Amino acid sequence: MNELNKSNPIGIFDSGIGGMTVVKRIISALPGENVVYFGDTARVPYGSKSNSTVIEYSLQNARFLVEKNIKLLVVACNTASSVALEELRGHFDIPVIGMIEPGAQLAIKTTKKKKIGVIGTYATTGNQAYSEELLKLDSEIFVIEKPCPLFVPLAEEGWTDHKATKVIAEEYLHELMDLDIDTLILGCTHYPILAGIIQEVLGDGISLIDSGTASSMVVEEYLKQNGLLNDSGNPGRHEYFVSDMPTRFKDVAERFLGREIDQIEKVDLEYLTRHT
Repeated sequence: MNELNKSNPIGIFDSGIGGMTVVKRIISALPGENVVYFGDTARVPYGSKSNSTVIEYSLQNARFLVEKNIKLLVVACNTASSVALEELRGHFDIPVIGMIEPGAQLAIKTTKKKKIGVIGTYATTGNQAYSEELLKLDSEIFVIEKPCPLFVPLAEEGWTDHKATKVIAEEYLHELMDLDIDTLILGCTHYPILAGIIQEVLGDGISLIDSGTASSMVVEEYLKQNGLLNDSGNPGRHEYFVSDMPTRFKDVAERFLGREIDQIEKVDLEYLTRHT
């Protein structure tokens, strides 16, 4: 790997578009940092793929970003974070930060009752990565995981304040409320888009944990501790790459990011897979 310096970018990848909420958190917390994002939109979703396939795709995505001379890699995908993180750490000699560990750590710090809920896709809740991490941190924690698959299309549609979204949220979340949780991990990068309506349904007594926010805190702490914060005083440059360009990608990406995107470049799958 080339020698790192402060101006090297942070690399972020996701299976598709949800990781843009993580990009938003990172560039909000670290406005001087350069960022390179890759969304594997040609092969989304990862949740329906085997673990070995997710690992293979994750290695290809990471290799593409490492070639951009990144100083740190963020895996902004809960599925990839749950199955590919150790493989990535073994292949690349830069820090690799996922969603599971930061989100679990922040939830442990937040809960008072030691009762934590986790919502996510079927893949994320099915492999119970959050439960394992939470119990590793505190064996006395009670954890309940609940799949909420309809939240993904609702977020992409922009239905952040729609009566249908509220009805679906009430249906999904009543079981968790009945169990008297006081902390809820948003275990999918799409879900922060619906945080307002989720909080409305849950009430103010339950704290929401955004793993993107948690991971941005870990990124900032690592860069500070290792003298790698970009202190040039200039606004960071942000580059966006995808493996396919759906018609609506730019519109949805800008909604998730909360700002306009000047350019999104398409990367051919042949280019991604050439080393494998």
